[in-house]
Amino acid sequence: MRKHFSKYIEQFAIENDDFVFITGDLGYKALEGVAQNLGNRFINAGVAEQNMIGMAAGMAYKGFRVLCYSIAPFIVYRCLEQIRNDVCFHDLPVTIVGNGGGYGYGIMGSSHHTLDDIACLSGLPNITCYIPAFLEDMNSSLDTIFANQRPAYLRLGLGKNIPDTLSVKEYGAIAKGSNVNLTIIVQGPVANNVLEALRGNKHSTKIDLFVLNKMPVRSLPDELRMSIERTKKALVVEEHITVGGLGSAISLLINEGALPLQKFVSLRAEGYPNGLFGSQTYHYEVSGLDSKNISKQIDSFF
Repeated sequence: MRKHFSKYIEQFAIENDDFVFITGDLGYKALEGVAQNLGNRFINAGVAEQNMIGMAAGMAYKGFRVLCYSIAPFIVYRCLEQIRNDVCFHDLPVTIVGNGGGYGYGIMGSSHHTLDDIACLSGLPNITCYIPAFLEDMNSSLDTIFANQRPAYLRLGLGKNIPDTLSVKEYGAIAKGSNVNLTIIVQGPVANNVLEALRGNKHSTKIDLFVLNKMPVRSLPDELRMSIERTKKALVVEEHITVGGLGSAISLLINEGALPLQKFVSLRAEGYPNGLFGSQTYHYEVSGLDSKNISKQIDSFF
């Protein structure tokens, strides 16, 4: 998604002279066009992420819309106090963009992975986390972020176009089945693994698929609630830990709504159970987030 993100920002910068872009010394072969279009509104803060957030908060307080960019673990974990105290508590229009969410940086290991970034940020006041699964909802997420002018976190991952089988919704996307017997809820680009699993699964037409792209989820979309009430079965898939993630949010809302449920399965990032690091694909397999295991889990509901 990074290059498509950069193209969006280039155009936005041309049209909005109150916009400032700050990078933590990252973006080689991606942000050159952004730097050219913004001129002195493009700032390289260096390897000083905490200072970058403080700088952004000060500029936002003076009326600018500010975006801070780095890889996800650096801009979330190093800056959590500054995001909380300087940006969120003051409800300032600062957008935090983290590239390579989840296992995106693969073999570089746990220091470069973000498996609990949504948990860290979505509980802070005034902030909304956006986790687009496709290029199209990355664009719509940015549209919403800049229109709202409030604290936001955008988690970037692998970018693909939304397939024709999905219909775009405010909360993300949906694919409705017939004679439905299972509700699947997924977040982020791991949705592509779910779609691959469905393409080869004999039960695919009997499934409602919901792709949610925002956190926290404070209420179930009506279509999702009705689907769960009808199927009484739910499979949640996310490239994030369950605690503070999509799985815990959905299970809480199901319980609060007293929805009838016969079976609930949460597929999530399992960390490093064997102590080894590898590619993003490798970690998908270890965590059961690969299409083969997702298809197996789907079969267990029928």
